[in-house]
Amino acid sequence: MKISLRPPGRYVSTESSTVTVVEISDPTAVGETLELIDQDAVQMELGPLRVRQVVVRLGTNILMFQSTNRGIRTRTRLQTGFVAFVTFGPGAAGTLNGLSVGPDRVLASTSGVEVKFIVAGGYESVSFFLPPEDILAHFRGRHREDEFRLPNGVELLHLSPAAAHGLYGFGRRLTDLAVRQPEVFDLPQTQATARIDLLETLLANLGSAGQIESTARDLTRQTHSRTVQIAEDYAVSHAGEDLYVTDLCEAADVSERTLQYAFKEVMGMAPVAYLTRLRLHRVRHALRTASQASTTVTTEALRWGFWHFGDFSRAYRECFGELPSETLRRKPHAAFKLSIGDVTGTLPPGLSQHSVKLSEVH
Repeated sequence: MKISLRPPGRYVSTESSTVTVVEISDPTAVGETLELIDQDAVQMELGPLRVRQVVVRLGTNILMFQSTNRGIRTRTRLQTGFVAFVTFGPGAAGTLNGLSVGPDRVLASTSGVEVKFIVAGGYESVSFFLPPEDILAHFRGRHREDEFRLPNGVELLHLSPAAAHGLYGFGRRLTDLAVRQPEVFDLPQTQATARIDLLETLLANLGSAGQIESTARDLTRQTHSRTVQIAEDYAVSHAGEDLYVTDLCEAADVSERTLQYAFKEVMGMAPVAYLTRLRLHRVRHALRTASQASTTVTTEALRWGFWHFGDFSRAYRECFGELPSETLRRKPHAAFKLSIGDVTGTLPPGLSQHSVKLSEVH
């Protein structure tokens, strides 16, 4: 099994790539290891980060386990040609587009639609990705069309305790086995059996999924989530400009009080504090993927609206545990190859070398 990485950081299979296991300590690297989804992350809780991703490819079907030890915000978009069903671990807490997630719920999403997750440390999930026509064909072939329809964009569905336990438990058992014995999943017979089991598990449990009736509080949280997203988009698109809270209020068409409350409710911090952290992440990504010859700390700081360099350096170090100059001094992404039990080449910053030795991950 070999895996290569090409700038800006997407994993690309060079031989068999049935199983990929990655541990990430840098929030700006979270979206660079997933070829199926576009993902942007901001670490909400200070402290060392450990994000784990286990991806098992079973032909056109893909299973993915994800976990984080720190609170994190992600904006995620599924690429074309897939439908996703995401089930949550027993300790998962957070929201998606303002709606609460939990072990009795499943996210259903079509491609091209953005989902905004804000989750607490200890979050775990298992995601099932497959072509929509595959699952529709099976429901039709069993004359069960009335039990299932494809999601309209992003939907949060309710599952019975047994169905939720069945979906999540299946995903964990399969990904745990893939971590311990990745070579097993390179065998055609294992691929075929696991692919059948995955589809049968989905078909057995999705039939019981039902719509969640939104409460008044749910609707309020969704409104606040949209307000935060509009303000965030505006701030990013006007990076480096003079930006006032007034501008955010006007962009979101809300009062200052409503804006403050929305950020506190959704992000757990004031608008200025969150947007400062977001801009710090943007600077870090630019420094981490650049070379010393192509940019400077000052250039990137100014680009993202930081003009007081002493305050910027202190805030950067508090957020990421190192000075911005240290980030820039590291080598930018270089291609590398990965094989079971042996790693050669250079891993990108934020990826743990020992963790990607697939046969040694525990």
